[in-house]
Amino acid sequence: MKLVNETKINEFILLGLSENPQIQVILFQIFLLFYMLAVFGNFLLIVAVRIDNRLHHSMYFFLSNLSILDICYTSIIIPKMLVNIAVSSRTISFSGCLLQVYFYLFMGETECILLAFMAYDRYVAICKPLHYNVIMNSASCVGMIGVSWVTGCIISSVDIYFTYQLRFCGATTIDHFFCEAPSLIQLACSDISANNILTVVGSSILLIIPVCLILFSYFQIFLIIVKIGSGRYKAFSTCMSHLIVVIIFYGTATFMYMKPRSSSTEVTDKMVSVFYTVITPMLNPMIYSLRNKDVRRALRRVKRCITSTS
Repeated sequence: MKLVNETKINEFILLGLSENPQIQVILFQIFLLFYMLAVFGNFLLIVAVRIDNRLHHSMYFFLSNLSILDICYTSIIIPKMLVNIAVSSRTISFSGCLLQVYFYLFMGETECILLAFMAYDRYVAICKPLHYNVIMNSASCVGMIGVSWVTGCIISSVDIYFTYQLRFCGATTIDHFFCEAPSLIQLACSDISANNILTVVGSSILLIIPVCLILFSYFQIFLIIVKIGSGRYKAFSTCMSHLIVVIIFYGTATFMYMKPRSSSTEVTDKMVSVFYTVITPMLNPMIYSLRNKDVRRALRRVKRCITSTS
């Protein structure tokens, strides 16, 4: 049977985080600040890795790609939210909503896989140091990045295809500050069972499999660190930044996509969404730069370059 999109609406209404005008002004200032910090911090990290030759190896290659994802991820959502607050409008077009769903799923799913490859990189560096340059060569790193992006693109394309087949003919109000997939799907006036199944299957693939790889990598790293007589702290400190990012990202993603929809409130979902769409991209460059002396050294070099140019 041929599926036909019978959409009878042209736009959705995003309720946002608050209807109080005074609170909206405060939210605008806070989110603008967080967005600027996220973009500037991640861009600075990319530049630092690019200009410092000592950072031209796999760990920082992955880190640069993570920063690119974070910039794209937060830029998909926050600018539209800020514009809506600034012009006192809460609408988003139907096509704009679907594009927002697609790209935020694309970036989020790609990051899930990338974080797993970053854990594997740390496993090889600590558990197989003599073979590190052979295993994590340039071709391998580019291949892993390619797998992350292509897999994220394919899965998000399947998600958005099934979402596009839904009919939206009644409610147009999304109780959220952006077009989040589960909130959008609930507004459909056609059968959403296939979409719900796809969400569970996709979330299982993108959360359970990468988490298992991460747990395996860090379990092996832990066993090696316990056996090391000296240099234990240095070996462990190289993993802590990534482990903190993993806990924050996967913790919020698991809460949003692996729990029953009936077990949460819209307020809770919004707060968690704020965390992984705004706060996490802002914190990632801070976590890596504060705990990594090589990145701090590169950032000081960037600062000197900017100062001398000025």
